[in-house]
Amino acid sequence: MKAKDTAIQTAWFSILGNTALAFIKGAAGVAGNSYALIADAIESTADIFASILVLLGLKYAKRPADENHPYGHGKIEPLITFAVVAFLVTSATVIAYESIQHIQEPHQIPSSWTLYVLGAIIIWKEASFQYVMKKSRQTNSSSLAADAWHHRSDAITSIMAFTGITIALIGGKGFENADDWAALVASGFILYNSYKIFRPALGEIMDEHRYDELMEEVRKRTMEVSGVLETDKCYIRKSGVRFHVDLHAIVDGSITVREGHDIAHAIENHLRTTIAYLGHVLIHIEPEEELEKITQA
Repeated sequence: MKAKDTAIQTAWFSILGNTALAFIKGAAGVAGNSYALIADAIESTADIFASILVLLGLKYAKRPADENHPYGHGKIEPLITFAVVAFLVTSATVIAYESIQHIQEPHQIPSSWTLYVLGAIIIWKEASFQYVMKKSRQTNSSSLAADAWHHRSDAITSIMAFTGITIALIGGKGFENADDWAALVASGFILYNSYKIFRPALGEIMDEHRYDELMEEVRKRTMEVSGVLETDKCYIRKSGVRFHVDLHAIVDGSITVREGHDIAHAIENHLRTTIAYLGHVLIHIEPEEELEKITQA
C-alpha cells in the first residue's frame, strides 16, 4: 500500500476512535460526577475535528504535482499540523479555565466506577498513540505525528483524571475538587505536547535541516555509482511524505558532457531505487578539481 493511502486509513482510525471516546467520556463524566472526565471528553471532541483536518490535509497532499505545484502538494501537511496545534491549545485553555471555575465551587466526590472507565481509556489511547506514531514514521507524515500526539495527550489527561479521582475517593470530604486540579495539571501537559508537535512542523515549513541520517545515506548510495569520485553539497527538504534532494557529485573533469549527464541520471535512478520516499532528486555534476578544493579546505 502506498504511504499516502496508509496515512489516510490511519486518519480514519483516529476519527472513529475519538468519536466513540468523546461520547463515552462525556456520558461517564456526567453520570459519575467527574469534571476531569468531562474535560477529557472536551479534548476528545476537539480531537475529532483535528483528525478530520488531518484527513483532509492528507487527501489534498495526495494530489500529484501540477504546473502550479511542481513539487507536489505536500506542504499542506505542516500547515494542517499548525491547525491541529491550535485545537490542542484551545482545548487546553478551555480545560484550564473550566477547572479553575469548578475548583471554586462545592461539588460531590466522583463515583468510583469512573476509574474503570478511565483505566480502559488510558490503555486504548496509549495503544492508539503507538499505532498512529508507527504509521507516521512509516509514511514520514508530520500531520499523522501530530495526530499521534493527540492520542498521547488524551492518555495524559485520562491519567491525571484517574489520579485526581483516586485522591478524591481516598481523601473523602475536603478532597472533592481533586479531579479538577488534575484536569488543570493535564492542561499544562497538553500545552507542552503542543509545542513538541509544532516545532518539527515549523522546521518543515522553513526547510530546516533536520535529516542528517538521510543525508549520510544519500552520500553513501551516491558513492556506489560508477564514475562518482566524491560528493560535495547535499541539501534535503521535506514536503509531505516525500524528501527532495539537491546533491553535488564530483566526477573526472576530463569526461564529456554526455558522460556527466549519464552519471547524473545513474545517481538519480540509484537513489530512487535504494531510498524510499524520495521526491525530486537534482544532481549537479562538478569536475574533480573541486575535490582538491574540498581537501585543501
